[in-house]
Amino acid sequence: MKKRFASTLLLATFALAGCATTDGANNNAGNAIGTANEIGMNIFRSAIDTQCRSQIEKQNAWRIASVAMTDTQQETVKSNVCGCVSEQAPQQVSIVELGNAAIDSQYRTQLVTKVVAKSIQSCYASFTK
Repeated sequence: MKKRFASTLLLATFALAGCATTDGANNNAGNAIGTANEIGMNIFRSAIDTQCRSQIEKQNAWRIASVAMTDTQQETVKSNVCGCVSEQAPQQVSIVELGNAAIDSQYRTQLVTKVVAKSIQSCYASFTK
């Protein structure tokens, strides 16, 4: 609980500091926060992609469909579906959840599993039509 409170407090501080940055003197701080956010989101998307590929391979529909595909076709479908899931991920999590995921690896695993489960079916259906 303390970790989540601390991460929420830290994120709120960054958010407020970003709002207070109106002149050119603090652009470096704003850029650093933006870069940290990008790095965090890239790590999150990578975890989403890994979890997505694992989940695809466990699905019965994939097992049946993949029999008729070459390895290249299978990789293309996985890349398309998991790319879709990764693109939807930021829309399904809050900044607080991302902050908690950055601090707590168990929470990150749970969050990634939840996000993949929410969107994998819709993304898979859109690429297998």
